[in-house]
Amino acid sequence: MLPSSANEYNIEKYEKRLYKLDFEIKNKLDMEVLAIQKSALDGMKNELKALLELTENATQKYTPIFKEEQWLDNQEVCLMMNITKRTLQTYKSKGLLPYSKLNRKNYYKRSDVQTLLEARQPDNTTENGFIHE
Repeated sequence: MLPSSANEYNIEKYEKRLYKLDFEIKNKLDMEVLAIQKSALDGMKNELKALLELTENATQKYTPIFKEEQWLDNQEVCLMMNITKRTLQTYKSKGLLPYSKLNRKNYYKRSDVQTLLEARQPDNTTENGFIHE
């Protein structure tokens, strides 16, 4: 059926869009209306605020550590020192390069890497590249 005027065409067009939106809302947003007492809602809000505060307090003491010092991962250290991953493992095993583990990943302080780099200068190392102790 052809609309008799532009106005009817626009109305038909908007009705189709509304129908489509209504269909999408019903299919995508399968939401239930849940009645809850205001006191219960306020209680949940207070509990969430308390959890947020606990989380902030627990992580606050670690924040300065990461702000004061730049941390590098294995790949960055290998590139910076021009060494292989195996050599890096040897440095870690011998205690030459301190590291911290976070989520199964090793991180190194840039200052520690720099200190090891300076100690690795030719006059401080053996033939195989290890530091004199």
